[in-house]
Amino acid sequence: MITRSTSSRLTPAGRFVLGLAAVVAVSLGVFYLAMQPPMTDLGLMAVFLAITAVISALAGYAAYRLGWLHPSPAIRWTMTGIYALSSALTFMNVWVTARLMFVNEHDLLLATVLLLFASGIAIALGYFLSTTLAERIRQVERSAEAITAGQLEVRIPVQGRDEIAALARTFNQMAGQLQRAAEQQRQVERLRQDLIAWVSHDLQTPLASIRAVVEALADGMVEDPDTVQRYLRTAQKDIAALSLLIDDLFQMAQLDAGGLPLDLEDSSLSDLISDTLESFSEVAARRQVEIRGEVAPGVDPLRMDVRLIGRVLNNLIDNALRHTPPGGRVEVKAAPAGDHVQVEVWDNGEGIPPQDLPVIFERFYRGEKSRNRLSGGAGLGLAIARGIVMAHGGSIHVESQPGQFTRFIVQLPRQ
Repeated sequence: MITRSTSSRLTPAGRFVLGLAAVVAVSLGVFYLAMQPPMTDLGLMAVFLAITAVISALAGYAAYRLGWLHPSPAIRWTMTGIYALSSALTFMNVWVTARLMFVNEHDLLLATVLLLFASGIAIALGYFLSTTLAERIRQVERSAEAITAGQLEVRIPVQGRDEIAALARTFNQMAGQLQRAAEQQRQVERLRQDLIAWVSHDLQTPLASIRAVVEALADGMVEDPDTVQRYLRTAQKDIAALSLLIDDLFQMAQLDAGGLPLDLEDSSLSDLISDTLESFSEVAARRQVEIRGEVAPGVDPLRMDVRLIGRVLNNLIDNALRHTPPGGRVEVKAAPAGDHVQVEVWDNGEGIPPQDLPVIFERFYRGEKSRNRLSGGAGLGLAIARGIVMAHGGSIHVESQPGQFTRFIVQLPRQ
């Protein structure tokens, strides 16, 4: 018995010979059951069928091996040639049988005419049906040409369940991947251009201020000690801003390269939240914003990089304070959530416009189009926060209603 794995290893020629052998065996079986012939007649029939099968095998193998159909200019003509060869072999087998069996020339001539008619009908029908097949293949070709021309949105209608339908589905998947890759490439190019423009802006402003301060002090234009101290504090603030921007850019480069080192240890998230809130207490009081935290039992210990998760909390709380008006409040909550710990940073500030939610974590995203550094950083804080959380194997997302609230939700795995 031929198993499926064995038949799959057979060559096309092997399967052809095996098929002819099966046809001969089935034909002899039907002949014996239907007519109950003497063994002599059965033997003669077996010899005749074997001879015709060998002739058919030789003709078919010659067409396959010698590539008789390769010069065909179109698949419809290839299929028509296949139908013609099959019809010729059928005609030969039946005509020779009739020639041996018929003693009446009139009946033999009639059988010949009918065979020619049937062969012509088969060839015409084969040509018609192969035209449909050729059109489906041509559709794949046209779509491939469109993809080559840059029309990445083109798709092929999937018809049926055969190999061409499978090819169409695979083609559509490929086109979709190419389209997504092209869109990502456009986004990368746009981000690259934005990077040059925005970083130039964020570097130029503090550098210009520092240069003005240094030139004023170097030229002796400022002699009053209080004014000198004020100038130096301004220069210090701008240097700190430059240092923060450079640190952000370096950390983004590490995240992009997948090389952000994590110093993981079992630590207390409760203490980290408490210390972070304490560091923002003065800023919150100055802005007249209430800030408070709540940590549920069972949160600690959490395996994390304390410094980097502290950076995430700093970025989220600072972002919440900047967008919460006087009289508002900011809340930080942490609680177990299965095999994760969930941290929420909530505020009842201005909220995030719905059109900005899909890009809130993109690098250089800024809600303030003026890019005033007093109202925000370089637009890297949330992108860095997402990168750090993902490096820990966690997730971060945001929920917001403009004018009502914003909630950032961070989930960190315990291990």
